[in-house]
Amino acid sequence: MAMYIHRMVRTQLYLDERIHERLRRMADRQGRTISDLVREAIARAYGTELADERITTLEGISSLWRDRADLGDTDAYVRQRRRDTRRRRKPD
Repeated sequence: MAMYIHRMVRTQLYLDERIHERLRRMADRQGRTISDLVREAIARAYGTELADERITTLEGISSLWRDRADLGDTDAYVRQRRRDTRRRRKPD
């Protein structure tokens, strides 16, 4: 039995018989409940608050270096790094 630290809201939904049977078989094989499979599928399809928080964090991180003038051209940096690794791979 799963333990939840957040509040759950009970919801009733109607499923096609074939989908319900498929979910039941999957739940049996995985030792889970149909409800758990449905919650996981919904979270994957529509995201979670945690996913929204991650996106917000990543957007904040990406803007940290935006106005840095001392970093130089990133394209030139990447090209230089690629040249360096090519030189190391060449046989002597």
